[in-house]
Amino acid sequence: MKALTWHGKHDIRCESVPDPQIEEGRDAIIKVTACAICGSDLHLYNGIMPDMHSGDIMGHETMGEVVEVGKDNKKLKVGDRVVVPFTISCGECFFCKRGFFSGCERSNPDPSKAKKLWGGSPAGLFGYTHLLGGYSGGQAEYLRVPYADVGPIKVPEGLTDEQVLFLSDIFPTGYMAADFCNIQPGDTIAIWGCGPVGQMAIKSAFILGAERVIAIDTVPERLALAERSGAITLDYMDKDIYDRIMELTNGRGADACIDAVGTESDPSASWDARLDRIKVATFMGTDRPHVLRQAIHCCRNFGTVSIVGVYGGFLDKIPMGSAINRGLTFKMAQTPVQHYLPILMDRIQNGEIDPSFIITHTGSLEDGPDLYKTFLEKKDGCIKVVLKP
Repeated sequence: MKALTWHGKHDIRCESVPDPQIEEGRDAIIKVTACAICGSDLHLYNGIMPDMHSGDIMGHETMGEVVEVGKDNKKLKVGDRVVVPFTISCGECFFCKRGFFSGCERSNPDPSKAKKLWGGSPAGLFGYTHLLGGYSGGQAEYLRVPYADVGPIKVPEGLTDEQVLFLSDIFPTGYMAADFCNIQPGDTIAIWGCGPVGQMAIKSAFILGAERVIAIDTVPERLALAERSGAITLDYMDKDIYDRIMELTNGRGADACIDAVGTESDPSASWDARLDRIKVATFMGTDRPHVLRQAIHCCRNFGTVSIVGVYGGFLDKIPMGSAINRGLTFKMAQTPVQHYLPILMDRIQNGEIDPSFIITHTGSLEDGPDLYKTFLEKKDGCIKVVLKP
């Protein structure tokens, strides 16, 4: 089959690889009908996440048609159309039983690597380093899905691939970001990053009852899309973000702040962002948490900082004094996608949201390497890429 494979920094190739096979009784094989390039994939593309191996198959936003099921899988049958969560979860362990599917204790086959870095291991993820299982990803013609009687959700008749594909990751992640904010009537939510997850967080914050959403970015196309969703937009290259948020909230700060950027914040945004970039380049730091620092300072007393942007290691100069003395709550996670799937599928079916609004570019797997570059460089108004194998 054809697949997009990783061969080093900025080196993604479309090449022929062996077809996946059923390995365990609960597996399924799907023929991929649509997959997407995620902002998290760019961390791999930029070579900043550890333990990628040459030839690893990329991708964790995937859907398709079931073509084979293992002998112990009683949930799926050949011909079912499904969306596959990026989190691989057994459904039976301590965490899965409590709805914390992204903390699954069984799906990472070698948790020792993650434990050395983080103290514990989260669930295995599709196409996302050998720290998290080394599973083949879904930017391919076919995908093996472990524990396929737990993860995939069947797609109802009448919904297109484009409407439901993002249930695999960015819609649940953006929704979780807003859900973490415990939104109350009249609340103002500030969101850093108007990429795909940020756009879903904007929509979700309004769905959950926010009165105002302040969206922060500098890319014109992203800011325009955020405005069309009803957000107040701020360009961080034009305005002092702290001062503007204080003006908009009468000096109090936002009720909750969402970091939808993560480890690769723009080094031109501020002096501390530039220092972060220098530290990473000289191996004196692992991440660039400028956005997280700013979100903490812009949050009101006893507000919530919701973190869904990916961080990988040890963050420097986080203003914990501000957080402690002002009573902030931090909520963060890799999204337990399975927990949110039924709720969000209902919202799509009921017409509350059509996630396909985010798509700007569509191509084939052969187009994938060029579209990775387009997405990274934000060329041609690129906000979200969907690939059709």
